[in-house]
Amino acid sequence: MSQLKIAAVLAISIVLQLSLGAVWPPLSYIDFPLIVVVFIALQRDAWQALLVGSLAGLIVDAASGGLIGAGGFSKTLTAYLIYFAATRVNLENPLLRIPVLAAATVADAGIYVFWHRLLGSPPVVPVMQTMSYKLIATTTMGTLVLYMLDAVIAERSAQRRQFATRRRVARRSTGSLRRR
Repeated sequence: MSQLKIAAVLAISIVLQLSLGAVWPPLSYIDFPLIVVVFIALQRDAWQALLVGSLAGLIVDAASGGLIGAGGFSKTLTAYLIYFAATRVNLENPLLRIPVLAAATVADAGIYVFWHRLLGSPPVVPVMQTMSYKLIATTTMGTLVLYMLDAVIAERSAQRRQFATRRRVARRSTGSLRRR
């Protein structure tokens, strides 16, 4: 995956994160940069995942007026955890990405709250209620976004489609031989 595509997807996700909450407040619970971070970490590219996680977190922290560095650290650590899991376990199945995205959402929110409490920044919203809304919204929307990103951007999905076509053609040709 080229760096230009990653930068474009990251920029779009940050703009969506910062602007959709103003349109309709419940949309602010969807963490679009985290979805992009999880997608890149699932591609098994550690440096890109860590770089995208830290950039996304720092930019959102700076633009939203939050504790600068807490979001960057939480997304970077989440990217590393997802990368580590993806190298140990085969997560190519799209259904396995749903619990991975849910775990990433919980880990990101937990680390973010931990840093806020450690540094003495009081929460302005109920923590558990916000974490549960964020878990539901990010997991449901993230499942769709991950599927779209996989279909459009990832080179591996193009290879899978190419091999699937070859398998269908091979099955058809061998199937006709059996019938005669």
